[in-house]
Amino acid sequence: MPAQPYPPAPQAPPGQGMPPGYGYPPPGRGPNQGYGHPAPGQGHPPMPQGYPPPPGQGHQGYPPPGPGYPGAPQGRGPYGGPIPPPPPIPPVPWQPPRRRSGGAAVIVGSVFGVIALLFVGLVVVGAIIKNNRSTSSPQLALPSYSPYRPYDRPTDTPTEAPTPTPSPTSTGTVNPPRQVVLNTTLERNTLYRAGGLPTVSCPVGSPSIYSHSQLKSLIMKTSRCLNKGWSRILGEQGIDWRPPGYAIVATKGRGACGDFPQVGSIVPYYCPRNGTIYASTGAMAKGSGNSLGYGQIVGWHGAIISMMAHEYGHHVQQLTGLSNTWWQRTQRSSSSSGRLALSRKFELQATCFGGMFMRSVAGTYPVTPARRNTLYYFYSRVGDWPGYPRDHGSPANNNRWFRQGYEKNKAFQCNTWLAPSSSTS
Repeated sequence: MPAQPYPPAPQAPPGQGMPPGYGYPPPGRGPNQGYGHPAPGQGHPPMPQGYPPPPGQGHQGYPPPGPGYPGAPQGRGPYGGPIPPPPPIPPVPWQPPRRRSGGAAVIVGSVFGVIALLFVGLVVVGAIIKNNRSTSSPQLALPSYSPYRPYDRPTDTPTEAPTPTPSPTSTGTVNPPRQVVLNTTLERNTLYRAGGLPTVSCPVGSPSIYSHSQLKSLIMKTSRCLNKGWSRILGEQGIDWRPPGYAIVATKGRGACGDFPQVGSIVPYYCPRNGTIYASTGAMAKGSGNSLGYGQIVGWHGAIISMMAHEYGHHVQQLTGLSNTWWQRTQRSSSSSGRLALSRKFELQATCFGGMFMRSVAGTYPVTPARRNTLYYFYSRVGDWPGYPRDHGSPANNNRWFRQGYEKNKAFQCNTWLAPSSSTS
């Protein structure tokens, strides 16, 4: 769930403005209530768990030597005398030496043998070099603006990906499914090999965010643009993709993960229980009670759509195993500060994914340079409130990670799990 708008200082006295909770569940609460905080005092139910011949006899030595040839004959000649010497062997006339028919073949075979040995040696050396490179420490996806190199290969324990359905070819034969091994860890997830979102044509016109029908239509139209980009790069990595559901209302409603928006809140949330994004157009545009609406910071619809792209980022985290791994690590954490730190990394990663999407549609949406700067300003105004749990990241870091996603548009650049704590505070 995205962060609340950061309130202006004169309008946010301590203890007023927004109830605690506007993102993923706080420490000790599971995510099945929605990737948003519950109302105070309400907890989340626990997250479901889920997602090598007997030895042969050796040689007993060479067989013992045979009897050999008999020695010289013993005894006498036919007249009782000694055996006469054998007659001399006549000399063999000289003949010119004959050429050996297989000499050329032996030479050619020797040459090819040497070449084969050299080739095998080169392959072995190349494999050693490649292995050394692939096990080296990867570049960290820090929120700076210098080029980075993606990971060579995942190194942590993988899990099996779903087996894709075989597809017939033009000749009528069926290609066997491609076996893919997915890495669902936070730091080395298979997602980071996906590259950037492709350019997607997504012209939206000029809808008003203050009209429920126009804003809902805009949300549903851009959801199809999100599907086009994310389904492509996830599918290329063998990650099973399915679109999220949407429940968009004008004021408020109740979904599989509770009320939306939650009492006193304005933000949409993603429910992993049924893979659905819930949102109130009125709350996002105009606010709720003392809570500012996104439309009260920026009147341009791109700001709200970038927040919906953040929610879609939580869906991507769910599909890639990032959500489950994050929650398991949260449950193992023994301190409140450790759980909050994990929550901030989780939320800021979704913000970075939202920036990637806005970059992918910038040419046709359009996001002009001026509108891009508007988005940067908007993300400098949303983040953790003073006095409330630090579970989404400061406004400065929300701005930093949105810019990271927008300017880099590479999945591995959104790896908040390898970033220093100063950039995810």
